[in-house]
Amino acid sequence: MTKKKAHKPGSATIAMNKRARHEYFIEDEIEAGISLQGWEVKSLRAGKANIADSYVTFRDGEAFLFGATITPLTVASSHVVCEPMRTRKLLMNRRELDKLFGKVNRDGYTVVALSMYWKNAWTKVKIGLAKGKQDHDKRDTAKNREWAVDKARIMKSAKR
Repeated sequence: MTKKKAHKPGSATIAMNKRARHEYFIEDEIEAGISLQGWEVKSLRAGKANIADSYVTFRDGEAFLFGATITPLTVASSHVVCEPMRTRKLLMNRRELDKLFGKVNRDGYTVVALSMYWKNAWTKVKIGLAKGKQDHDKRDTAKNREWAVDKARIMKSAKR
């Protein structure tokens, strides 16, 4: 009998898109599977992924992740042609696809990738239904974040 390894918090994350939360209001978050090739899985295990400029497009009733870069390993098999910026299919159920497609087409939302992580042996992508921020919204967000930090500092010193 072998014991399961203790899960380290935060170790399952492959890549994060921190800029998405700065550029957009995230209305809803959905977890989606992603269709990968073998060399891509090896590269993800080595942590060679970037989803900073990625977004989701819809074609023929299916969702695709566009703009994500997975850098191939130098020791990977040489008989496979590796395309780092390949468009990858997202795996979601029909109800989720229809909801996202309707919001994008009717209400002017966009769908961006927020993070990529491991869930058991599967690679998952957290995508967000987003609305663009204007400059004054970004300043308000920064001001509110700074106030929350100051407020926590004041409350901590007041308890002493």
